[in-house]
Amino acid sequence: MNLRGLLLLLVVALASACATVSETGRSQLLLISPAQEMQLGLSEFDKLKQAKPVSNDPGATAMLQRVGQRIAAVAKLPDAQWEFVLFDDAKTPNAFCLPGGKVGVYTGILPITQDETGLAVVIGHEVAHAVARHGAERVSQGLLFQLGGQALDVAMQNNSQAARQIALGAYGLGGQVGVLLPYSRKQESEADHIGLLYMARAGYDPRAAVEFWKRFAAHKDQHGGGSQPEFLSTHPLDETRIRPVEALMPRAAAEYQAATTR
Repeated sequence: MNLRGLLLLLVVALASACATVSETGRSQLLLISPAQEMQLGLSEFDKLKQAKPVSNDPGATAMLQRVGQRIAAVAKLPDAQWEFVLFDDAKTPNAFCLPGGKVGVYTGILPITQDETGLAVVIGHEVAHAVARHGAERVSQGLLFQLGGQALDVAMQNNSQAARQIALGAYGLGGQVGVLLPYSRKQESEADHIGLLYMARAGYDPRAAVEFWKRFAAHKDQHGGGSQPEFLSTHPLDETRIRPVEALMPRAAAEYQAATTR
């Protein structure tokens, strides 16, 4: 196929792949279907459970289940097969939500969350990534960049190694500088926005979010991660992310009030 034909196909693909994030109204490019995305999420979560030790702490596990189910009840994720797993890794202060509602939390983040409300900040944020299809957005960008539009359908259908690596990076499980950061700063800010509303609607005090991000910033500073330039970070610098959270607080507080007085 000649260049003109390829360009025409690309224009058609891009025109048909426009979507909108419902909570914020932001336009995004999505070149893979929800079904493809969910298949990837279910498959990779099974592999993670086989590869990583699961925590046997009954109290922390029960807390994760409570928070997860409450956030899931207010999140708009069609056909989700919700599952919440606490991985035993005290050195990793992180969490993730794969397509299909597969949520993983590392025990290393629990000292930072401190309590159930702090954990709700994290779960709301990660579930927001999944609902807003940020991973699919990153997969779409990565496939266009690495494979080209012509190879997109074949690569995803055949689950080629190249496509799989791009997809894993896009969902925050294998991204690195020079390829793609797991999520863009814009997506992280959007997940903060949506996640704050989710925790409020689930009956968790949204004011805890500001304190959590301050503790997260202090942890990064203490462990040498706070001086990393913002453009190299998977998360915005913490002073950058806290301001929008504070600006959204009146709306979140109203959502929280409505949820707790029903």
